[in-house]
Amino acid sequence: MSDQIVSTEGYSVASLDALGEGWGFRKIRKPLGVTAFGINAIVLPPGYDTNNHYHEHQEETYFVHQGRIAITFGDGTTHELGPGGLARVAPSTVRRLRNVGDGDAIYVCVGGKDGYVERDGVKVADDGSETR
Repeated sequence: MSDQIVSTEGYSVASLDALGEGWGFRKIRKPLGVTAFGINAIVLPPGYDTNNHYHEHQEETYFVHQGRIAITFGDGTTHELGPGGLARVAPSTVRRLRNVGDGDAIYVCVGGKDGYVERDGVKVADDGSETR
């Protein structure tokens, strides 16, 4: 994948590098045209600790792509997540994330409100025919 964003009416593709450089937020939603939920990639330097926060409406799911993240909840419980680690957090739950590894940590955070839309996939054969 190159360092560019490719968008058509039906899809968009990009790389993390195309969305920015250095530490901090890499906004994904607007550059890729996502409208159904919020999504960001966050790059943290070693030892960096985010602020405690919660949301008024939005449930979040975190996916650790690279490095090690400690996520501490409002009740004082801490869990360490490595590559492939996942956490779901209710809107009102206070959370804080910290890079506990030696290198940069990268995680993706997806947030949304009002629930799952049910399974709505439709199989499409190579000839364009659909089956449900």
